[in-house]
Amino acid sequence: QVQLVESGGGSVQAGGSLRLTCAAPGYTYSRYWSSMGWFRQAPGKEREGVAAIDRDGSTRYADSVKGRFTISKDNAKNTLYLQMNSLKPEDTAMYYCAANPYRGSGTLEIYEYDYWGQGTQVTVSS
Repeated sequence: QVQLVESGGGSVQAGGSLRLTCAAPGYTYSRYWSSMGWFRQAPGKEREGVAAIDRDGSTRYADSVKGRFTISKDNAKNTLYLQMNSLKPEDTAMYYCAANPYRGSGTLEIYEYDYWGQGTQVTVSS
């Protein structure tokens, strides 16, 4: 069972920045995984894809975050990041890291991902 651990959430004012981190303790080669992504779920709403990255480093973003969020991997540290800038109140949600080590192409589709973290809360105030 793959364990994903997120960190970096918090409360910020609109216009601020946060960086989320996702680690897979014990998995040295997570940088070779097929797909990794960030999803979010606000109260009363469905979980949605925010950003994803495939094994080769190609990225995808939801339209709502393009130009503001950046997904990246640090292969040396086997860590996934989500840099979030120019945050808006509508970005408030629980953010989840997701992964599929064996298949997928880094899409924003929930069904592509088999492993999920517990989530980290991001709250943006106006």
